[in-house]
Amino acid sequence: MRKKKILFVDDEVDLARLLIFKLEKEGFEVIFAEDGKEALCALEKKPDLILLDIWLPDIDGYEVCRKIRLDARFKKIPIIFFTASAEAREKIAYNIAEFGAQDFIIKPFDTKVLLEKIRKHINTD
Repeated sequence: MRKKKILFVDDEVDLARLLIFKLEKEGFEVIFAEDGKEALCALEKKPDLILLDIWLPDIDGYEVCRKIRLDARFKKIPIIFFTASAEAREKIAYNIAEFGAQDFIIKPFDTKVLLEKIRKHINTD
């Protein structure tokens, strides 16, 4: 069985290195993008799930998600937003529904909780 691919989009490189290490240790292949433009280009690598930071330097995560959902080839890929934002959980929950994401997690997060969310949403066939 092939490794499941996760597109991980975050501009915090130190956090990314740590999380990529943990995800790879769990058996996932990780595709990393530092901003929204890179993320949209990386879709060609056909990820099975996308971890998408909301606050990115160029295009915010909501807009990246909207663009993904407009493309029939990628619209069914599960997306998990994450943010360090102090926004109310209700607002984030509303936004994930509005933009077509499946879940969210707030930084700092427990890696175990993130892995549970990934496994809940990733296609396992």
